[in-house]
Amino acid sequence: MPFRLVAFGVFALVAVAPTGSVRLAAHASTGPIPLNCNRACLEGLVDQYLAAVVAHDPNGLPLSADVRYTENDQVMGVGDGFWKTAESLGNYKHVFADPEFGQVALMGTLREAGAPILMSLRLRIELGRITEIESIYFKPGGGGPNNIAALDQPGYKPEEMWFRSIPPAERLARQEMISIADAYFSGLEKNDGKGVNGTGTYPFTNDCDRIENGSHTTNRPRPPNEPPDTINGFALDCLAQFRLGYYFVVQSIHHRRYPVVDAEHGVVWSHAIFDQGTVNSGTLSDGRKYTFRGFNRPSSILVTEAFLIEKGKIRRVEMVGPSVPYHLNSPWPGSLSGN
Repeated sequence: MPFRLVAFGVFALVAVAPTGSVRLAAHASTGPIPLNCNRACLEGLVDQYLAAVVAHDPNGLPLSADVRYTENDQVMGVGDGFWKTAESLGNYKHVFADPEFGQVALMGTLREAGAPILMSLRLRIELGRITEIESIYFKPGGGGPNNIAALDQPGYKPEEMWFRSIPPAERLARQEMISIADAYFSGLEKNDGKGVNGTGTYPFTNDCDRIENGSHTTNRPRPPNEPPDTINGFALDCLAQFRLGYYFVVQSIHHRRYPVVDAEHGVVWSHAIFDQGTVNSGTLSDGRKYTFRGFNRPSSILVTEAFLIEKGKIRRVEMVGPSVPYHLNSPWPGSLSGN
């Protein structure tokens, strides 16, 4: 559905959610975005935003006078940075909508300097205008596993399971979904193989799969003739990785935020910062020693992670995460207390 600018003379009230999100409910709408901006409206707003970026012209966007804009957690003016160098849209686009709280997010590809790059984008709407734009870019050479070219292949789409509509009566409560997503980060940070609260379990389905920067980091086929006892973390599924204590290289996961919950599709959109590189050798939960090659310098990853949750368990994970300075402090408020 194409996006149209519409002015409404209805009323809404601003209510603050526990996670710091704001939703509209009873003040006069002051902007051109419909007060009751539904999923189609939010998806159309993403298209309008991307078109403005590749046209290098933000002037036609319904921006708030005090809009906050960041690129990889650096605050700057709208129209600066990637706005000046974007060449064209890419082929991949995965949109997540949260109409209740006036937020929409995207993982997708664009082109810059003749090559595809990955983008994570979040837009927040209040009183009919865009008040927050959080953009994160992963570019070639950005560190870690990646396969941007695979995502950018014409016709490539996310698996259909991401778009199944969950009947309202079967949807989990917002805070329950956020707790499941946060358990992922807590389990990875503890990395003791003992599960959530020492129960020995983690919130994963048996077929959980994860894609990071376009590259599978779970369930990869082992190379031919690789001995079966070789430590190959990427050949494992999500649950096996966590039970093995494979991620001791990640020392801290902080500034966790969960601004978008796509309740209809069962998705939590999160942001966090992973600190790593100060420890690269350790002992796995089964007693074996292991060393991560190359993780010998302090660095961090600015992570956007989307979790597809089915019946209380994480089934799919999609991530965009460029390298950033060690222990980056995010300018965005609203992280969970203590993280």
